[in-house]
Amino acid sequence: MRVAALTKYDREAASTRQRILQYAPSLADHEIELRHYPLLDDAYVRSLATGGKWSRTALIASYLRRLTSLLKGVECDLIWVHLELFPYLPAGFEKLVFRSGIPVVYDCDDALFLRYNNSPSRALRALLSGKIEQLMSRAAAVTCGNAFLRDYAAAFCPNASVFPTVLDTEVYTPAERDTDGAAVIGWIGSPSTWENVQPLLPVLEQLCGDRSVTFRAIGAGYKAGADHFPGMELAPWAEATEVAEVQGFDIGIMPLIDNPWQRGKSGYKLIQYMACGIPAVGSPVGANSSILAEDCGILARNAEEWHDALTRLLDDADLRRRTGEAARKRAVEHYSLAVHAPRLSELFLSIAR
Repeated sequence: MRVAALTKYDREAASTRQRILQYAPSLADHEIELRHYPLLDDAYVRSLATGGKWSRTALIASYLRRLTSLLKGVECDLIWVHLELFPYLPAGFEKLVFRSGIPVVYDCDDALFLRYNNSPSRALRALLSGKIEQLMSRAAAVTCGNAFLRDYAAAFCPNASVFPTVLDTEVYTPAERDTDGAAVIGWIGSPSTWENVQPLLPVLEQLCGDRSVTFRAIGAGYKAGADHFPGMELAPWAEATEVAEVQGFDIGIMPLIDNPWQRGKSGYKLIQYMACGIPAVGSPVGANSSILAEDCGILARNAEEWHDALTRLLDDADLRRRTGEAARKRAVEHYSLAVHAPRLSELFLSIAR
């Protein structure tokens, strides 16, 4: 069986790696060949991290290549679309994927429908409102990053199910930590998600000033430069060092602004921390509330609760150890590739049958 994965971004985008590409070996074990066709390459992804400009000519060429590919026909038994095929173009372009009669599965790990339906631009709403819903209604299935997205998708596609953003818990593992130096509060993400950290910066700055604490932010890029304070470290993201960076944290954080878009987030940062046996603190928004269950982390609603949660963990090494062990166990049992890859294979095979 051949599955064509049509993604928005190439490999350097975390969503492409974790939602799509990491499943390739497991799918192959079930005689499912995954072929990857990104719209935008890694150079474009890197430009998002640096704030660099991207050639409009190159962007148009990318859209034309995908359009030509769909008109020509994709040779496969199932098409797996991550997010959408043509961002900011009307649904008519997307519907070309259904011309061949090949079943289509949509993967959704963001509340993409809000970008169009709730856009402040009246013209954009008129042109694109309802676009994502039209595509879901034609799909053979929709795989969703959390229950919030699944509940929305199920109104248009009965075969909608939750597939959390998981990781390989044989790669993300606990590591020995240096307990002599400053404790490290860590965050990993991208410039586009840095806005969630900014309201928490006064608390982090206070902790770094009052005690031997370092706040280390991975992947925030140019967005975090203006927010720098003593005790704060900025490091670039790289696939080769991602696991080691997370393993170096003593506490992992995932603050979220409480709005509809953030409720669509799949909580992947928390799962990264948990798989490495690191206690996590997160906002009780979206999937975070269900992920940080069973004593594997702390939910914090406001600055006072964030300060209290971080202080408790910083002051109690045994609490960090116990919480980290519970977090690791939950990650292996509920958010591992080993658990969810067979589910995905069965979904694809059932649709093909």
